[in-house]
Amino acid sequence: MSRRVVRQSKFRHVFGQAAKADQAYEDIRVSKVTWDSSFCAVNPKFLAIIVEAGGGGAFIVLPLAKTGRVDKNYPLVTGHTAPVLDIDWCPHNDNVIASASDDTAIMVWQIPDYTPMRNITEPIITLEGHSKRVGILSWHPTARNVLLSAGGDNMIIIWNVGTGEVLLSLDDMHPDVIHSVCWNSNGSLLATTCKDKTLRIIDPRKGQVVAERFAAHEGMRPMRAVFTRQGHIFTTGFTRMSQRELGLWDPNNFEEPVALQEMDTSNGVLLPFYDPDSSIVYLCGKGDSSIRYFEITDEPPFVHYLNTFSSKEPQRGMGFMPKRGLDVSKCEIARFYKLHERKCEPIIMTVPRKSDLFQDDLYPDTPGPEPALEADEWLSGQDADPVLISLRDGYVPPKHRELRVTKRNILDVRPPSVPRRSQSASDAPLSQQHTLETLLEEIKALRERVQAQEQRITALENMLCELVDCTD
Repeated sequence: MSRRVVRQSKFRHVFGQAAKADQAYEDIRVSKVTWDSSFCAVNPKFLAIIVEAGGGGAFIVLPLAKTGRVDKNYPLVTGHTAPVLDIDWCPHNDNVIASASDDTAIMVWQIPDYTPMRNITEPIITLEGHSKRVGILSWHPTARNVLLSAGGDNMIIIWNVGTGEVLLSLDDMHPDVIHSVCWNSNGSLLATTCKDKTLRIIDPRKGQVVAERFAAHEGMRPMRAVFTRQGHIFTTGFTRMSQRELGLWDPNNFEEPVALQEMDTSNGVLLPFYDPDSSIVYLCGKGDSSIRYFEITDEPPFVHYLNTFSSKEPQRGMGFMPKRGLDVSKCEIARFYKLHERKCEPIIMTVPRKSDLFQDDLYPDTPGPEPALEADEWLSGQDADPVLISLRDGYVPPKHRELRVTKRNILDVRPPSVPRRSQSASDAPLSQQHTLETLLEEIKALRERVQAQEQRITALENMLCELVDCTD
């Protein structure tokens, strides 16, 4: 009689737990956009959610320290003239977020650490180059100020946000709508899925399709793909009979899958959220009330089922916290922000441990906020792995850093690549003229505020005198 061998894994006991009611964000009206959009984006400092806004597109940004009921007059980030379809936080600056819209524009915003009194309406920079709606945004994992966008014009554009320039334009590789785009760990390759049912591996700087696989999943519904730590491609899609399916592929041999598993018959597209530190992939779908998670290893069957988090209410969207935003003292290995119709609640994944000491096996060094390359260095062909940080003492977010945009003269020749510089040296100061104009505007605003306060004080003094006279 054969005996079943139970695979030993440090993640075989992972438990998900929803936060208490007073730890959720309540009464947030969520925009009714398609599931192809990213409804929710989170980083160690802020939570951003797309919301309804009359006459245009908007999203709300909430500090993670603020929970409970959200005031109906809470300031929004507005500027688009059509619904916002995707938002993505910059991995190298926790105060910078990019938004894409149905109006074909991409806007990059600087979010202050304090709560603004009015709507934020002026982006740092607006990027225009797509001819149709832009539904996908993704920052480069290691290069500073490099942003990717994909639109309904079947085109991928890679931008240098620091100058507003187009670095690369990939406009002849996808004959139909692009469903998903994902960078690999060092940002040298892209994995894309398309409505034509083809999974492609692209070298963006060479403008070449390195490898492709037609009908990785035979169904017609959208497919998603992410790179794994080992360089494999993890995909979710549908079978010909509309059953949900997951797959693991080796780009060096796309003929046969490394693993292929059927899931269920639900209609919701499965979105994979991959954690390279633990090699765990979490699967969430619109309309589902559960999160299933699997560990990817080098041992058959390669994709190992771990557990399922279930709740009563279905999810409209999901946000995934970067590893440096987790609480290591509670053995937290993942945190989601589940979007309901009128609230957003955290869901925490933990690995129970008896010891209160730091768990080295759960928390290897993880990518930090410091970029490894400048945009010009990456464009010239250099590659670099992410700059890692330790979570042994927890993560302390850096002080507020301002994104500086420098407009270059289009007649200037691109400067040669220079050796890597430190953050303080690479953040080039604004021109003296721009700085002077900014100071003059601030002085003017302060003068107007002082005058308004003086008028208010005078009015209050007159009222006080009238009250004193009436009393006498």
